[in-house]
Amino acid sequence: MYKVLMIEDDALIGDMVSMYLKEEGFRVIREENGKDGIAALADFQPDLLLLDWMLPDLDGLTICRQVRETSSVPIMIISMKNKVVERVNALGAGADDFLCKPFSMHELIARANALIRRSQMHVVSKQDAKLQAGTGSAHMGMESSTAVLEEGGDLSEKITLDSHTRSMRVHGVMIETTYSEFEIMKCFLNHPGRVYSREDLLQTVRGFDSFVTDRAIDVHIANLRKKIEDNPKEPKWIRTVWGVGYKFVRM
Repeated sequence: MYKVLMIEDDALIGDMVSMYLKEEGFRVIREENGKDGIAALADFQPDLLLLDWMLPDLDGLTICRQVRETSSVPIMIISMKNKVVERVNALGAGADDFLCKPFSMHELIARANALIRRSQMHVVSKQDAKLQAGTGSAHMGMESSTAVLEEGGDLSEKITLDSHTRSMRVHGVMIETTYSEFEIMKCFLNHPGRVYSREDLLQTVRGFDSFVTDRAIDVHIANLRKKIEDNPKEPKWIRTVWGVGYKFVRM
């Protein structure tokens, strides 16, 4: 039984969504403010967080950022806000999906299942990688099955991606990435020097982000630069090709 934590102060919407989710077999608890919701996250360990944007104490984006400091739980923001810039801001804060009020319960259930399914696949991938690593260490001379892409010279200058655990290391330090950031970085490392248009990168992440736009790609690039560049305002790795898109440059 999947667990859903809802942070929603509107009792009518909260009760209605809880009822439908429970009818679909989910276990649901609801908190009415951000402080209680964040506290419940650690105890309840949900498979999905449904988060209202407007709450009496904290706004949804602030909660999103706080949750992302300690948890990779899928987050769906539910809000009356429906402008593209607001959706992009939600993505930049760490949300995985965005649903505008009013919404269809059938769509909510479908999106909830999709987010949880994607998250579970990620967990299975990590478990498989650990199992394969253990098997490899038991057989002397057997090459590791972990696929790693590398850039740079010595270890301190490498950017590496592990496709099994979907992890990235920069200068030897583990860096957290979203699913879309990892996919974009994989494209860059596979084809250094190639110029990717925003549409190329949209096709790369489409199916993982349910509300990707050209602006969302710019947000992903900005976030990646913050994670890998010494000075994100003067990037040396991910360069802008004006009027076209972006490219990754070997150093």
